[in-house]
Amino acid sequence: MKSGANPEGVRIEIESRNTFRIMWLAGVRQVDLTQHCLKTFAECDRPAVDHRLKRQSLLLPAANPPAAWYLCALAIPWDWGRNAHLGFEYAPGQEWDGDALVPGLGVRLQNARPITGWGEHSIPAGEPLRQARLFRTCRNWQFGWWLKQNRNVPAAPAGPQLEEPPGVTQLAFGD
Repeated sequence: MKSGANPEGVRIEIESRNTFRIMWLAGVRQVDLTQHCLKTFAECDRPAVDHRLKRQSLLLPAANPPAAWYLCALAIPWDWGRNAHLGFEYAPGQEWDGDALVPGLGVRLQNARPITGWGEHSIPAGEPLRQARLFRTCRNWQFGWWLKQNRNVPAAPAGPQLEEPPGVTQLAFGD
């Protein structure tokens, strides 16, 4: 019996029915929850997508898939409510066809399924950055929290720590 699965990987077909200023796709392997927007996904796989194309199709490799993929497109004119977002994961043999959160960006997935159920409620109540509007309303950051809590996606390694050389003290005003 033929399953219809594509052994080569995930096929994503994107149809832009609105105009977008930016569009990107990230294969999420780590999250950096000290950042918002694309930086939430730290160092990630970044296949090329072109926001100027009305239709495009990409084949994402099946070998070593990331924990999830995330598609983001910012509308022209910018309007938070018209920005498109879709999180999805590798799922051999599955297909999905629908909109990426908003009606202006249609997506068809082969060998993948959307990840649903994430949102502002995914952010822990005690998370201090939840109080900052730029973080709390960032759908990428919301999805990053969901991935951490539901898929155990690891945190990105901390950047290099700057250490003061021995014998150097920090200057302070008023001393």
